[in-house]
Amino acid sequence: MSRWSFVGRTDELNRLLATVHEGQGHGLFFSGSAGVGKSRLLREAVAALPPDRYALSFVAASTATAALPFGGLAPVLPAEQPPGLSPAGVLRWGVDVLQEQAAGRRIVLAIDDAHLLDPPSAALVHLLARAENTTVLGTLRSGEQIPLPIRALWTDDLVAHAELAPLGPGETTGLLTALLDGPVDACSAERLFRLSAGNPLLLRELVLAATTGGELVRTYGMWRWTGRLELAPSLTDLIDTRIGRLDPEVRAVVELVAFGEPLGLRLLDRAADPAAVEVAEERGLISVVPDDRRTDVRLAHPLYGEVIRRRCPVSRTRRLKAQLAERVESAGARRRGDLLRVAVWRLDSGTAQDPALLLHAAVQAFTRYDVPLATRLARAALDADGGYDAAELLATILMFGDRPAEAIGVLDAVADDIACEERRSRWLTVRGMVSYWGLSERSTVDTIAAAGHALTDPGHQARVRAFEAIMRLHGLEVDTALRLGRSVLDRPAASVAARELARCTIAHADAVHGRFRASATAIDRVQAEAANWRADMPYLQLAMELARGTRLALSGDLAGIDAIVADEFADQAGAGDFRLGTGYLSILQAYAARLRGRGDDALKASLGACAVLATSRVFAGLAHAERAQAAVLRGDPATAAEAMAEADRTQAPGMAVLQPWLEQARAAVLAAGGDPAGAARHLGTLADRLRADGFAGHEVLVLHDLVRLGRATAPVGPTCTDGSRRTVAQRLTELSETVDGALTPLLARYARAAAARDGEALLEVADGLTKLDLTVWAVDATATALHGWRRDRSTSAAAAHERLAALLTRCDQIRTPALTALRPTLSGRELEVAALAAAGVTSRAIAGRLFLSPRTVENHLQRVYSKLGITGRAELGAALRSVPGHGDAPTG
Repeated sequence: MSRWSFVGRTDELNRLLATVHEGQGHGLFFSGSAGVGKSRLLREAVAALPPDRYALSFVAASTATAALPFGGLAPVLPAEQPPGLSPAGVLRWGVDVLQEQAAGRRIVLAIDDAHLLDPPSAALVHLLARAENTTVLGTLRSGEQIPLPIRALWTDDLVAHAELAPLGPGETTGLLTALLDGPVDACSAERLFRLSAGNPLLLRELVLAATTGGELVRTYGMWRWTGRLELAPSLTDLIDTRIGRLDPEVRAVVELVAFGEPLGLRLLDRAADPAAVEVAEERGLISVVPDDRRTDVRLAHPLYGEVIRRRCPVSRTRRLKAQLAERVESAGARRRGDLLRVAVWRLDSGTAQDPALLLHAAVQAFTRYDVPLATRLARAALDADGGYDAAELLATILMFGDRPAEAIGVLDAVADDIACEERRSRWLTVRGMVSYWGLSERSTVDTIAAAGHALTDPGHQARVRAFEAIMRLHGLEVDTALRLGRSVLDRPAASVAARELARCTIAHADAVHGRFRASATAIDRVQAEAANWRADMPYLQLAMELARGTRLALSGDLAGIDAIVADEFADQAGAGDFRLGTGYLSILQAYAARLRGRGDDALKASLGACAVLATSRVFAGLAHAERAQAAVLRGDPATAAEAMAEADRTQAPGMAVLQPWLEQARAAVLAAGGDPAGAARHLGTLADRLRADGFAGHEVLVLHDLVRLGRATAPVGPTCTDGSRRTVAQRLTELSETVDGALTPLLARYARAAAARDGEALLEVADGLTKLDLTVWAVDATATALHGWRRDRSTSAAAAHERLAALLTRCDQIRTPALTALRPTLSGRELEVAALAAAGVTSRAIAGRLFLSPRTVENHLQRVYSKLGITGRAELGAALRSVPGHGDAPTG
């Protein structure tokens, strides 16, 4: 683990520096809790100040110096004081000494933990703050007694006083990345943020404990926390110091809250001494927070609970949890989630005797996508003689917990208990789901289809057909899938869950066919029925997200992707370790970042998806394909090739519906590896196959990739009656009349403009793509226009350079075929001369600086102008900025 880096706090650091540089008052003090980063912030500010301009003094007060006169300022004052001075004289002497040491420079006195200053030091600081050439900076710990001279600094308006808040989620993620020398997956970062409450010291101790205990693992370059927490002695000591000594009554309150939070205040007052509850709140151990019409009680810090729970004896833990269960049950378990909490308390206390309670709680946990908790409760229900229902639920949850072989064992153990058609249909579908997606046995679909035909009840038949339909879709038997899906919708006896699963299949098929409006309508219908299918098929959410995500990606709706990545399901999937959901949403996030030109974000999101899906093959191939695309965008062909090989290795046979995305990535990798002709051949073959399958939505994007490779006039598709073949541009124009949405007509215009070398039309297309936030494609359209104008030495090139430079500022450092074709071959000397000229340096001055003749400088510039397709210096700056890697050249 690397050194504790200074991350975030940019505004606070700038405020400290501005206080010194701009003379904003006589100083600034930050208050905050222990470990929030006050000391580090103060040290960073002092380190950023030039000592030749300021007389810098940094002192750290402590309990050891608090009882010694001038002990806090001992590092900056002489060891001996002049004898015979009055107290006021000593203070004046101290000021004079510091003024003399400053030698005319402005004094900057920084005091860490100023609340621990001894009285004489505090008085001297106050006196110094009144001097015109002195700035006082300091930190204070919240909740501590502050010496009156220090408090008077801001009450007398001599200095400003502000609270240093904990780190936010983004800053915490940045600190984790710095500590671990690599990216951390979003779910792990969120969990560590919640547990540390944004406190850098606690976060660092958590990371140390997790790395030491092997609970932070690195997969595909992405750090991921397993969720288990080992409390290192140093971390426990920190929490013990904060909690302090507890009286028995107060300890009882804290323990009840630790095991039961959030607890209603009324329930806590009945279970414990109300006076002790007040003491716990006053000491900052618990927080009492209004929640709608109720008042909830939580621990003041999440780590308090970790320490309290681990320190509590097993016998008392069991008693407290049983007590909590009894209290909530006696109150009627009216709150949402009370049934789940009671079941967990009963299970933990050894008082769980009702399999129905455990089974219902397991269903509730699964509907929240809390896979570990749902697994535990379902297994307990099965062990408590929950029978077939418990076995079916446990097997289903195990499937989504990446344990398909175990799920099969559970199902086969109850195969003889199937006494009715309803159970038979459910057993068939769950076992089929585990075999097909969990074990990649493609023959499963034919097996359950044959078994489904033996059922006589239309409703039970419909359930099996709905599963068969989505399996057929994923195996690319699209026509059969649509027929089966529609037959389920036509059966009044079909359950809500069966109908909506079938509707998801149809919505997905509509998306790949380019019928985006119909797909969106179907998904809205599925979403509207969520309350009626969630308890029966919580995992139907995943089918819905796959259909919706496919439509959004194919139609270029990045705002729609942002919305589903940020909605409640994403939070629940992350918090509950529902990896298939988290992994797929991360893939979508990477896709959107890539099309926006944010290659670094795309790579991070795709790495996170690969790490989360490492033990599951359902979406793993797609995750690695997206990682390959991100690497291509960042100009890293070696990583792209490695990712593509991993995509092929991990792609599930039963997820052939995702294959078009993988083949697009393969073409991108070929082009990045120096084989654009091979990439074009591959894309042409893929486009022909997609056309034959009717996958118009996918075909549009593949043809667009051909346009980006400069193949707008290349022939595609079957031979016409006159012996000719349509060009890519002509085929896109055809598709623009049948594929829904605004994107396909725009891409068709792009292809026609590229084929006609119409620069003005390409810039209009770039404007349209920019409005859709499709920045990479807008960059390519602009670069294609500029390439033609450069070749023709057109006067239009100047404005295009400016537009391309502006677009590139929205991106990370990216590489695309169009940019590569545009990039001129400037020698090192030409680039050096051009950069200086663009910065406004005259040719004579450039000649003197580089030891060249003015004529040689002019010759270099003329060659640069020719290569960039511009006419003179006025266009040079924008032209260099429009070429990635050249705009950042040094200016000498």
